[in-house]
Amino acid sequence: MTSQRDVQVINKLLSESAQLTDLIDGLTLEDFLNDERTKRAVCMTLINIGELIKNLTDDFRKQHSEIPWKLIAGLRDVTAHKYQTLRMEDIWETATKDIPKLQKDLTAILDNLA
Repeated sequence: MTSQRDVQVINKLLSESAQLTDLIDGLTLEDFLNDERTKRAVCMTLINIGELIKNLTDDFRKQHSEIPWKLIAGLRDVTAHKYQTLRMEDIWETATKDIPKLQKDLTAILDNLA
């Protein structure tokens, strides 16, 4: 059984993910690498996503173990504390590949709850 709190967090995760997608819409990797404001905004949004994941219940995370919760939360920690050492190409990869997959997975979870 998924708690109402988990549903609220999922909806916030989807909102943050949509914000991130909007930030990079129409950009190439080169555009992204040359735009400090967008890089910082994307990193802040990844921090928000990682922080939200830490608010999901343990039961929910165990129930949906196909999603790499610990990796996402870990990226939050690295992004927050070691920004200067991040490879922005890795952040781009996360933003363009992992976040859309997360959105799809979270949407499927919500659809199965309805």
